[in-house]
Amino acid sequence: MQVAIVGAGIAGLTLAVALKRAGISFVVYESSPRIKPVGAGIALANNAMQVYRHLGIADELNGKGTRISTVLLTDLNLQVLDQTSLVNFEEKYQLVNIAIHRSALHRVLLDTIGSEDIQLNKRLQQITQTTDGDYQLEFADGTRVNHPFIIGADGLRSQVRQLLFGDYALRDAHQVCWRGILPFDLPQKYEHVAVESWGKGKRMGFVKLADHQVYWYFLVDEDLHQPQHEVTSYVDECPLWVQQMIQQTPKEKIHFDKIYDLKPFEGWYKEKACLIGDAAHATTPNLGQGACQAIEDVYVISRLLEQYSLEEALKHFPLARQAKAHSIVRESWTLGKIAQWRNPLLVACRNTSFRLLPTWMKKRQMEKMFELNQI
Repeated sequence: MQVAIVGAGIAGLTLAVALKRAGISFVVYESSPRIKPVGAGIALANNAMQVYRHLGIADELNGKGTRISTVLLTDLNLQVLDQTSLVNFEEKYQLVNIAIHRSALHRVLLDTIGSEDIQLNKRLQQITQTTDGDYQLEFADGTRVNHPFIIGADGLRSQVRQLLFGDYALRDAHQVCWRGILPFDLPQKYEHVAVESWGKGKRMGFVKLADHQVYWYFLVDEDLHQPQHEVTSYVDECPLWVQQMIQQTPKEKIHFDKIYDLKPFEGWYKEKACLIGDAAHATTPNLGQGACQAIEDVYVISRLLEQYSLEEALKHFPLARQAKAHSIVRESWTLGKIAQWRNPLLVACRNTSFRLLPTWMKKRQMEKMFELNQI
């Protein structure tokens, strides 16, 4: 097998679909004993859906998600600060943005790849280069395999990055986040709407998935968080039905994490080894582009493979991708800080500014995100 893909998350599985389509042999190595998507819900923005159309699975995904045609920014009481329609982009690209359960996305990807090229319970421990230039991967179970190419799609705390590219420190956003999913009937006006709500040092969002499932998240500044407190301790400014939605979520369906990203760096490729997705450019979740940018990585590699050998495609990949990916990381980091402002005067100015934001400016920002990298 030519390529070792380390990590069976969205980046790794999407890459496997692209390599299979290109006729390039691979094995996906996943550290977990089974693929269990964490995070419950995900928004696949138009750029991600364009990639999945390129890979031939967009229609199948459409049937498993809910269309998002409006992005709504509000305060925590759901008073509107800004409203952005996505209809123009639906018409331009002949695709919709969707919200989908991560497990449904994984299922489509896995069915497209086939299980024969995925090995589970393979926790990477060491990588060495053999005398003939291959990479030898050693796993915690004692097994060793050789591959001429290795692609690290193993996320924020990438072992491939640490072992081959250097120990890049994670950047702490000093925010904590709860994410949950439950069966819940949202008010009709939120049927095809992605909502984000800003307060003072905290914010939340929600969106409908398929089959009456709702995905929500809630963030607070780390210094406001008391470890003994559940998320329900922070939602008193939200409407009663939002409080009830969060309170009704089973505890086992709530995931709690600190928020980190990677400060942009350029070393994504060396000697037939490459990083993609969060391993290369982990971003905070403030633009809803983390997974979408990982998916767009795969598009760039796929298009480069139409012109170059695998080695040359991977060499060209960072130059083609870094400007946009790094821009998203920086913008998301900045927006995450603005969204968490606590000073009452700054919060009032922020909210007023977003209410007055010109339509052309919002459209330009969306166009920048949705337009795929040109090769």
